[in-house]
Amino acid sequence: MMAVTVLGISGSPRRHGNTETLLDSFLDGARAAGASVEKVVLRDLDYTPCKGCNACHKTGECIVHDDAIMLFDKILAADCIAVASPIYSMGITAELKGLIDRGQYLWARKFILKNLYFSHDHIKKHKGLFISTAGLSWDNVFDAAFPAITAFFNGTGFEYYDNIIANRMDEHGGIKNHPTALKESFEKGQTVVRVLEKLKVEPIPKKSAVGE
Repeated sequence: MMAVTVLGISGSPRRHGNTETLLDSFLDGARAAGASVEKVVLRDLDYTPCKGCNACHKTGECIVHDDAIMLFDKILAADCIAVASPIYSMGITAELKGLIDRGQYLWARKFILKNLYFSHDHIKKHKGLFISTAGLSWDNVFDAAFPAITAFFNGTGFEYYDNIIANRMDEHGGIKNHPTALKESFEKGQTVVRVLEKLKVEPIPKKSAVGE
């Protein structure tokens, strides 16, 4: 059986900060469980925001050829993606939002051209996780981020499997002082790999028709 492939995407403009450290712990757990792991740091890539030209609505392809398209190829080839962003101004970073918007060509293929389809079986075998930290103690500090992450996973054929989130960074003095977050992230990295390994060898139960 081929190893589960896990792609981590760091959307923070700051290297090795709280959110990337939490992502690294998840990836360490996935690697320990036997996965093939890669991390991409968005600030190191060369890509521009979506131009809103709608050319992809006719062709299914983005007219801007840069690192975003290369990354979407990696995303579509992975079994699991872990998308990480700190909370800036109550939402995800500009780096991550810019990438998500560039996925418009996939949306066009799904809903306008109708030549891209992710089956129920495919989605169940592809897991997406959102990893985030926030300085504030508010329980709702992550709420504005969830819709964009949901749209990202839906557009790329991944089940929104789980969140790994930790607030109160100001109170704790950083992620390394959080009592549980790094351990939880490592364990969730191990768990999702084991789940995906099992799904690779076991058939997905088919959805029952309404009324059955």
